[in-house]
Amino acid sequence: MREKEYGIWQSLSWVDLAAMVEQLAAGLHQAGLRSGDHMIVVGANRPRLYATMLAVQSLGGIPIPLYQDAAATECIFPINNAEVRFAFAEDQEQVDKLMEIRESCPQLEHIFFDDPRGLRNYDEPGLAAVDELQAAGKAFAAIHVDFFKEEVEKVRPTDVAAMFFTSGTTGNPKGVVHTHDSLLNRARAGAEFDKLTSSEEVLAYLPPAWIGQNIFSYAQWLACGYVVNCPESAGTATIDLKEIGPTYYFAPPRVFEGLLTSVMIRMEDAGAIKRKMFHAFMSVAKRCGPALMDGKEVSFTDRLLYSLGNLMVYGPLRNNLGFSRVRVAYTAGEAIGPDLFTFYRSIGINIKQLYGSTETAVFVCLQPDHEARADTVGVPCAGVEIKVADNGEILVKSPGLLKEYYKNPAATAEVLTADGWYHTSDAGFLDAHGHLKIIDRVKDVGRIKGGANDGAMFAPKYVENKLKFFQHIKEVVAYGDGRDQVCVMINIDFDAVGNWAERRNLPYAGYTDLAQKPQVYELIKECVEKVNADLAEDALLAGSQVSRFLVLHKELDADDGELTRTNKVRRGFIAEKYQPLVDALYSDKTSQYIETVVKFEDGRTGSVSATLRLENAKTFVPVKAAA
Repeated sequence: MREKEYGIWQSLSWVDLAAMVEQLAAGLHQAGLRSGDHMIVVGANRPRLYATMLAVQSLGGIPIPLYQDAAATECIFPINNAEVRFAFAEDQEQVDKLMEIRESCPQLEHIFFDDPRGLRNYDEPGLAAVDELQAAGKAFAAIHVDFFKEEVEKVRPTDVAAMFFTSGTTGNPKGVVHTHDSLLNRARAGAEFDKLTSSEEVLAYLPPAWIGQNIFSYAQWLACGYVVNCPESAGTATIDLKEIGPTYYFAPPRVFEGLLTSVMIRMEDAGAIKRKMFHAFMSVAKRCGPALMDGKEVSFTDRLLYSLGNLMVYGPLRNNLGFSRVRVAYTAGEAIGPDLFTFYRSIGINIKQLYGSTETAVFVCLQPDHEARADTVGVPCAGVEIKVADNGEILVKSPGLLKEYYKNPAATAEVLTADGWYHTSDAGFLDAHGHLKIIDRVKDVGRIKGGANDGAMFAPKYVENKLKFFQHIKEVVAYGDGRDQVCVMINIDFDAVGNWAERRNLPYAGYTDLAQKPQVYELIKECVEKVNADLAEDALLAGSQVSRFLVLHKELDADDGELTRTNKVRRGFIAEKYQPLVDALYSDKTSQYIETVVKFEDGRTGSVSATLRLENAKTFVPVKAAA
């Protein structure tokens, strides 16, 4: 592993890591951790965080990574549900969080911290540095030389390896229980699919509590033996990405969207000659780049132009993004826009999509190198069976399925059938080429009632994702099930729209002010109507065209309960919180006043108020109906 500290990359060999794991395991054993015990791990990607997880697993214990940006109160349920007595906290921020809820979690006996800064004068029972734990373990291991090996040999492949709490879009999160076999089986399946070796370089920058990060930077790391690089902080991740130049990369679409938005903003600020050259060569890339990536034939002229573009634009651009050495790049979690997908593949980045979830240990479907398409999520990988239920729900059978939901047999029985099929809750189908296509969540697919589109299918996530493909739109919440038309609430991308406004000499005082500018509404209306025109060409979803929209006065925030910790919109919660806005959208009103309570990072609360504009959007006659 590598860890960046104070701007310098520090390396850790497998031998050093093994010694660290043995010492930490011995220290945890002395502290009272036994087989079957749970230990929460809260922090950013760091070698000692990973070593602690390995140490816990070596003793037959079960690590539970939690989101480091979660509010203190969000940690109470997982800690109490899993009866957690041990905790690893990265730094003072995480220690303070655990101290704040300790009265609500009386069984939490031991808290071990990695970074001692700011903690010198803390005097709390059970609070100790990981350094102390490791030193005590080193002394114990020196005397009991066979202890560690004997403990490791007791662990079986079918034993529980880790637990991941779902983000909980409704109600309390559920603890997803995985065995060593389910996690490593899927890690190996993904590695074999993309021919991963020990020479790969990976950047570990996403939360360890997210199953995707845990598979790519932990399970596959152990299965393949490649190098995991831990950035200094979230703020330096982009710089660290360029320094490392990973060969294997994973990011949700919002990360790829953010990178592209920053590129386009910089290009708009570039000189006229650079802009002209960029757009000229990008038109070449769009025309023949994806075909070249897929190994298809292109004309000699196009190949020559593309080679010149690679020298002048694509190569420097890949280098600037940190993708010069990327051999395989995956995206998952949400749908990725066709334009975004095409952009990266057109400049020579092998971006592909995969399908999976926490319950399936990620790898269900993967896209082969020459079959990457924006509208599918790939073919079933080794060991996976897929079938589609009568209601359109995708069912999966795989060696990577969860063992159970912890202490929740009713929820387990809802998703796992007696014969081993897992209910994904996603609606979709397998196309003629054997690729899986996802439409929406089964429970979210609804019908329009009344009006010109009575009875038409409504897929909110599909509509939301199509709008989010525009660089000026960050989040969307769509409503329409059981109603006579589709209406949406939109968050603008403050950086992208701010840059757009500045180039037009349009002054603004902040997000709320910018969001309500008439010019911004015209910009967003243009995006909405482009989506409507696109939907009109799809006979199945033509009735999902957006009739009315508004731009929200604040950004949706996980701290305000509007998003999950994986940045998925909590549509039901938002509908309740912004009921006056939803009602106004489905009325003849042209404006609506709203006042919203917000929570700041330091725990204080305040309010944001504004009078929001409500705008009608042009809808189009479905193409087939027009014909």
